Amino acid sequence: MSDTPCIFWFREDLRLRDNPALHTAVSSGQPIICVFIFDEDSPGDWSVGGARKWWLHHSLDVLSKDLTAMGGQLVIQRGQADEVLPDLVKTSGADHVYWTRRYAPYQIETDKGIKEGLEQSGVNVTSINGRLLFEPWRFKTGGGTAYRVFTPFWRSLKSEGEVRSPAPTIERLETAKSDVTSLALADLDLLPVSPDWASGFGEVWTPGEAGAKVRLDRFIQDAVANYSDDRNRPDVNGTSGLSPHLQHGEISPVQIWHAVQTAIDSGEIPEKQAQKFLSEIAWREFSYVLLFANPDMLDTEIQKKFEAFPWVDDLGKLEAWQKGITGYPIVDAGMRQLWQTGWMHNRVRMIVGSFLVKHLLIDWRHGMHWFWDTLVDADIGANTASWQWIAGCGADAAPYFRIFNPMTQGTKFDPDGDYVRQFVPEIADLPNKYLNTPWDAPEDVLKEAGVVLGDTYPEPIVDHKQARERALSAYAEIKG
Repeated sequence: MSDTPCIFWFREDLRLRDNPALHTAVSSGQPIICVFIFDEDSPGDWSVGGARKWWLHHSLDVLSKDLTAMGGQLVIQRGQADEVLPDLVKTSGADHVYWTRRYAPYQIETDKGIKEGLEQSGVNVTSINGRLLFEPWRFKTGGGTAYRVFTPFWRSLKSEGEVRSPAPTIERLETAKSDVTSLALADLDLLPVSPDWASGFGEVWTPGEAGAKVRLDRFIQDAVANYSDDRNRPDVNGTSGLSPHLQHGEISPVQIWHAVQTAIDSGEIPEKQAQKFLSEIAWREFSYVLLFANPDMLDTEIQKKFEAFPWVDDLGKLEAWQKGITGYPIVDAGMRQLWQTGWMHNRVRMIVGSFLVKHLLIDWRHGMHWFWDTLVDADIGANTASWQWIAGCGADAAPYFRIFNPMTQGTKFDPDGDYVRQFVPEIADLPNKYLNTPWDAPEDVLKEAGVVLGDTYPEPIVDHKQARERALSAYAEIKG
């Protein structure tokens, strides 16, 4: 065993189980310095959003305690990674650095520069995929190009992709003795204070590797059997809730894949329902295929004709959407759920996204950046690909004429009104008949429910029919 230490750089892989890069570092036999660098300064980087900072604080706290229990230690640093990491290597005398690969264009550029600099100074660098089922360049169309449509990608993944086995569990870490110092977690100032707008997050979420395992086990036991139907119902607990754990790497897609597949093979869950869930894991993979093949998609439409789209610049309506005061109950419920919990049901994400880009004709990038700041599961690939999909400008885009009707969507997927009543309590006493169209309620019904349109609850900020016609006209301008 060598006395020379190696460094493991934690990033979006805050776990000890099925962490291939960490397992490789441990297998080297070298003592390890485990490092996390909070980097908000790298060129071209997307700073961690406010909601994810809350999650990151608690996830790092759990990881630090887990490392300590295994004989390790988490060194926390702050600054530009391409400066901090080389300094840590020099201070510690480490001769090898390990990390889990990342795939956003700015991350690739940063990692490439760091790797080249370290290797020029005689330090080995090993990067391994631990974030995706497969590398984003793994599957190609018959023409040898990256997939642009999800369905054939999903077919190819199912027929040709053998998901690797989870990496062996690490039982013990040998921490290197060095002069490297660590910040306290509190020094990163990740938690909101004045005001503490994340006070409700802890009632919904349990960040950390153990919390992810509990979520997965409960989902397989209680929800996946009805997933195809319940996943569209924001009023029932029909989704896995694993997305923020996946985003922070507290659980890997490989772990999820094998756990679900094992439950299928044992007859514990029906295959059709489980496959629908696995296709959602594959959609996350597909978003990184798109991002890798279209590195400019973070700020540019994949379909270039949309660069001429006549977006409307309306700050007032954008703020109404952000605050959940559009006058459309299902839209407002979704935006308020986002603010109160840091998360939004996927069906409702599609509804509010369609409302922003089609009813309001506001640029999809405004929605993408708002979600980036307010979602605890904000994922650079999935967030971007999904916003381009709903706007109709992505590779596998929704047809431009698909404009969600927020009233019928609310009635169909929240039939008893439980979801709207939870997050829009000021109209909770309206009967179901008028819950999604309060403007249609007679005066006596409004009065009995304590609703004063334009006062206790806003009038619709746009007329649905007129907004739909305007959107179709705008899309017709560029569809050729």
